[in-house]
Amino acid sequence: MKSPNTPSDGAKRGTPQSSNTSKASGKVSASDSSRVLEPKTRPKGAYAALKSAKPDGTAGKTAAQSPTNRIVGSEAARHTGSERDHVLAHDAGKAYRQRQQLRGDAQRSVRAAARQQPETTPAPAVRHLIVAEQYADQRLDNYLLRELKGAPKSLVYRILRSGEVRVDGKRAKPDQRLKGGEDLRIPPLRLSQSSAPAVDADQLAWLEAQILFEDKSLLVLNKPSGLASHGGSGLSFGAIEALRKLRPLAELELVHRLDRDTSGILLIAKKRSQLKLLQTAMRDGEVTKRYLALVKDLPANDHFKANFALRKNELASGERVVKVDSEGKASLTFFRVQQRFADCALVQAELGSGRTHQIRVHAQALEHPLAGDQKYGDEAFNALMQSRGLKRLFLHAASVAWKQDGELISYTCPLPADLSRIIDALGASQ
Repeated sequence: MKSPNTPSDGAKRGTPQSSNTSKASGKVSASDSSRVLEPKTRPKGAYAALKSAKPDGTAGKTAAQSPTNRIVGSEAARHTGSERDHVLAHDAGKAYRQRQQLRGDAQRSVRAAARQQPETTPAPAVRHLIVAEQYADQRLDNYLLRELKGAPKSLVYRILRSGEVRVDGKRAKPDQRLKGGEDLRIPPLRLSQSSAPAVDADQLAWLEAQILFEDKSLLVLNKPSGLASHGGSGLSFGAIEALRKLRPLAELELVHRLDRDTSGILLIAKKRSQLKLLQTAMRDGEVTKRYLALVKDLPANDHFKANFALRKNELASGERVVKVDSEGKASLTFFRVQQRFADCALVQAELGSGRTHQIRVHAQALEHPLAGDQKYGDEAFNALMQSRGLKRLFLHAASVAWKQDGELISYTCPLPADLSRIIDALGASQ
């Protein structure tokens, strides 16, 4: 027979039973146990409270219990465990709220610090430049291309066309000649921090071998087909950028330009005085430039000329196209047949003016388009010449000459090997 002071089997197994307590005796009768808590609803920690019960059936004192009002038996276990769980849950919630508050405070501190931290790269601002006297007579676009290191050519021409560049407070065209002393306004531009072209050592060594002549004031380059005269329009570098890496201490400037697909003589000034002298001579028609080209069909005469005004147009895609237009600029090209073949001819073209794509557009207008010209040429003729081994535009800057200090200065450059092979093959087939 069990003693009434001994905890019930259910209590020993950790299944608390509900009982009515007697405040007078402080004892729990086994017959008073009437409700058993299901495991899913049993308060956590109740089993631990039962294990701490005294042999007489009373639970140990807690800080929350008064000595004169003890709760004993399974009721004590249930109450103590529920209270403890409530305290733990309250503490856990409080700790969670504290962590969230600390996290929020940290995030707000980071954002506040970011707002107060000065920008590492200052915002671009309007610039004003006073044009030095040494740049007198230079075109505005060339001056900007030199000053705005890292600026794409397309950007320079866009700010010129939009009127954002002002010369003494007035809009200016790209080909306007500077006089020196002008106040040049340049709009805010965010440019690349590095303007160094991506040219490796092998490319530089190869380009060095293409230099035909060089002294203290002039460099003459045999520009290969496929190399632009200057970078821009998606090109990271051109001939002038590469040469500046080869000659970092020289102030190199293009005297004139060649189309990217045209090979041959390209003049680069190493002194400002030489640049001005040659550009003035070119404007005055005192520089003779001759090209070699292969044209479709056989011209009726050995000597002929094209005297058509040309006008530049820009398509919606941004591509630049030149057309014969009576409203354009006067342009003159002299042609002379060098060698005739069955369905084409090698001609010499001498410039009487210097317009963009002049030889190519004049040849097209005369119905003798250039071989390999993808923009102004004949598709069927291009396909025929491609089948014969031509892989590029057949246009080569062969010679240039001018007088300087009473002396005739001239440079020549023969056809490159790829074009010479085409001429040899055409001659052999006759």
